Order: sequence, then C-alpha cells, then structure tokens
Amino acid sequence: MKLPIFTVDAFTAKAFHGNPAAVCLLENKLDEDMHQKIAREMNLSETAFIRKLHPTDNFTQSSCFGLRWFTPATEVPLCGHATLASAAVLFYKIKNVNSTLTFVTLSGELTARRAQDGIILDLPLYPTHPQDFHEVDDLIKTAIGDTLVQDIRYSPDTRKLLVRLSDTYKRSFLENLKVNTQNLLQVENTGKVKGLILTLKGEPGGQSQAFDFYSRYFAPWVGVAEDPVTAFQCSCRGGELEISLRPDGRVDIRGGTAIVLEGTLTA
Repeated sequence: MKLPIFTVDAFTAKAFHGNPAAVCLLENKLDEDMHQKIAREMNLSETAFIRKLHPTDNFTQSSCFGLRWFTPATEVPLCGHATLASAAVLFYKIKNVNSTLTFVTLSGELTARRAQDGIILDLPLYPTHPQDFHEVDDLIKTAIGDTLVQDIRYSPDTRKLLVRLSDTYKRSFLENLKVNTQNLLQVENTGKVKGLILTLKGEPGGQSQAFDFYSRYFAPWVGVAEDPVTAFQCSCRGGELEISLRPDGRVDIRGGTAIVLEGTLTA
C-alpha cells in the first residue's frame, strides 16, 4: 500500500506555526482499521482522509469528495483545521481546478473556497447554553485551579464546555496558564464533555494587532491534550482565524496554510 500524505500547518502562513494536520489522499477504499492506525502513526491532533465519491472522480477535476478526521485515539465528527489543510493540499499541491470544493462529512456538507489571502471554510454553527458552575466545578478546578471564571457555556451538539475567564486577565495570563489535563479523564468520565475551551476577551489594538478573543482548547477525551489553534491561539505555535457569522446560521472561517511535508505512506 502506497498513499500520498502531507503535513500542513493550518491557520498560519509560516511553516512550523499554526495547527498541523496530516492529509492522506485515498485513490481506493481503505480498510476501516487502517484509518486509525495511520492517524496513530502520524500522531498529530488530526489526520484527514480525502476519498473519491465515484470511480470516475479525480483529485484534479472533481469538486466534491468524502472527508473523515481521526485523532490518534478516535474518529471525530468535525475538524476545522484538518479541513483547511485538506483544501490546501487539493488547491495548491494537486492543482484542483475548482474555486470551491465540497466535502461530505459526518457533519454534513462543508465547503472550502479560494480567497485572495487564504481559504474560507463554510462550517456549521453550534449554539451554546448557560452551564451551571456547580455541575462542572470539579472539572474546571482540576483544569485551572482557582483561576477566576466569568461565564460558562455548553454545546450539547459538540459536547464542548466553553469557559470564559475573567476580563481582569490579559492575554499573557492565558498564554502562560498551566492546565492540568492529565486528571480530566478521571474527573469527567460521563461522556458529557469531550472538549474544554478556555477563552478570554481580546484587548484593544495598540502596537500589536487587535483580536476579539483569545483561546486554548483541550480534548484529552479524544486523545488530544491540547489543540494548537482555535481562534487567536495562545499556544506556543500561535495561529490566527478570521471568523464571520452568517445570516443563514453558519460560520465562515478564513485562514492561511503552509504545506511543510509531502511524501508517500507505505505499509
């Protein structure tokens, strides 16, 4: 078995920044268990698998493909940065001729369209609801100790817990915050929470670029201790997203990419 495979840094224009994802092109059907084995071998937060939907399709001319995402531990229903990475491989390496690509996924049809300064993804927008602090008190205190919390929201569709830190904190606080992910699996094992988002209100512009918010994302429940990019990302790799809410209840996310590795997977 020989499969074309790429590593792409997403939501950045610089190599070795942003959020890395592996992208694998499937000319033929892959044994089901091989998806997880390859993702475990690549050992990135997500590995994306692009597949043809019909025998006559090809990666250069066709505009609609199947897309799946795997962490080193499990398949996930949605991954933005690996979708961006997949579109970048098709647009920039395979030289796909279309201006818009459609991906058929577990989260429905997602599109990626060329833009002058990157690629724009059309993704679903999942609502959040107020979350009672006392129901998740142990989880939050395990993760961030006595850090002050301003608001907590929960998305039942994605099983993500969104924790907004106090506006008294600055960006540097979130960047340097030590988050204990090792014990989260023991504290929360009901299946209600599959991801923890820590977010902080952005600061006004000055000498540096202004951002609406900063964030960090942790998902040890699916094998990802910390995902490098989820807004302006306060991880060591950094990363930037331009997000636009649309009137149709979806969201556009614009980002750049850097393809840093191209090769052949043999097994």
